[in-house]
Amino acid sequence: MRAWLMDSFAGVEKLRLGEVEDPAPGPGEALVRIRFAALNPADAFLSQGLYPAKPRLPHILGRDGAGEVLAIGAGVENVRVGDAVGILRCDAGVNIWGTLAEKTVVPAASLAPIPAGWPLEEMAGAPLVFLTAWQALTQWSEPEAPPVAGQTLLVTGASGGVGVASVLLGKSMGLTVVALSRSKEKGAKLKDLGADFVFDPADPKLRKSILAAIEPRKVDLVVDSIGGALFNQVISVLGYGGRISVVGRSGGEVPQFNTATLFFRRNRIGGVTVGDYTPAAAQNVWKQIVERLDAAGRRPVVDGVFPFEEVPAAFGRLSQGPMGKVLVRP
Repeated sequence: MRAWLMDSFAGVEKLRLGEVEDPAPGPGEALVRIRFAALNPADAFLSQGLYPAKPRLPHILGRDGAGEVLAIGAGVENVRVGDAVGILRCDAGVNIWGTLAEKTVVPAASLAPIPAGWPLEEMAGAPLVFLTAWQALTQWSEPEAPPVAGQTLLVTGASGGVGVASVLLGKSMGLTVVALSRSKEKGAKLKDLGADFVFDPADPKLRKSILAAIEPRKVDLVVDSIGGALFNQVISVLGYGGRISVVGRSGGEVPQFNTATLFFRRNRIGGVTVGDYTPAAAQNVWKQIVERLDAAGRRPVVDGVFPFEEVPAAFGRLSQGPMGKVLVRP
């Protein structure tokens, strides 16, 4: 089969399209023909050695995908040959070969059926970002639960995969959603998706603009994928007990972070990692996500689909800041 092979940790620019033997499923596994794979920033980070996982080389990236089951290993009962499935969070593309290939083997427990009415494209790019967004929104209570309706959610990098998922899930939870995007075109699309307010993060009066829009309230919860210099402005709009769920750092390190800004409002900052989901927990959360999207009449957002031979161009699009998910069609 054809696959994009990672021979070093020198970045996605060094991936090569090659031929490898078809994988075979072992006990508890399924072989899936990939019809669509989705790219994630984590793929690029792993390819540069900036991710905790250090898989054996050559490696195949790709954590998201959808297709049909070609074969199953011993003990598999939740899927059958011929089933159309999507891949939930698992080690695919991390420590085992992933979805940037014509076929891949994944744990059968991490496969989910395509939701009714969804095309394969939408399923291919949805699980990782929606599971990430769900954790970011719900991790501040024990047991984990959606935030209180009526609270205010701020989403940085709102046009990206996790950003769009956070906007859609936040609205399904009854939150007032403030989205940040540098693009007017993307800002208009975010409003179409339900964002109540959209601001340019480069606005020199960003803090005043946000607080004026949601007055007399302040921000209760942030899903932040940017970090960098914007992070201190994000902290400045938090109300008492405000929380920040950190899902990325595309803006780099936070300069001159003053921990005293957290003191008197009891603000909290917490990291997000979908690696904490067991297969059973991911299945349970995924069902809730699909139910919420269906109830709201919403679907995952696809930015574009690239031919399999154009994976480098697809990663280029990802680095530019897409509106939703970037997919590849093997």
